[in-house]
Amino acid sequence: MPAQTLFIETCTPPKEARGVLLAELRRDVTQRVGAPDSSDFAILLDDPTSGDLIGGLWAISRWGGFLIDILIVPETLRRQGLGSRLIRAAEAEARRRGCDHMWLETYNFQSRPFYERFGFEVFGQLDGPAPIYPMFFMKKDLK
Repeated sequence: MPAQTLFIETCTPPKEARGVLLAELRRDVTQRVGAPDSSDFAILLDDPTSGDLIGGLWAISRWGGFLIDILIVPETLRRQGLGSRLIRAAEAEARRRGCDHMWLETYNFQSRPFYERFGFEVFGQLDGPAPIYPMFFMKKDLK
């Protein structure tokens, strides 16, 4: 009789756990539909005096879509055009990669109007308690 699979709940998973899960997911996807064409993209903002990472953009392209997963500009550097430069550079990269669309998630208290200025539109909404929700799913068609 095979051993029973352990079911471990934790709020502090080991650092390597995500990588193991991701590798298994990619193996399963590859078996079903072929290797995913996933490719990361990042633009990092470094502090000019310390060289420390202080913000930037993290995205991934996959199957014709370009997901902006993280975009953060420190409060002290906002309203200087850095966020706009990040979005424009991400869109240029998405187009170079031949993506059909870009998408992202943002909460009510975050940056929906900012993204709308760059042509993103809400395509879905998840409601919940204010002031955090609703959460908006936004996309921009590139074709």
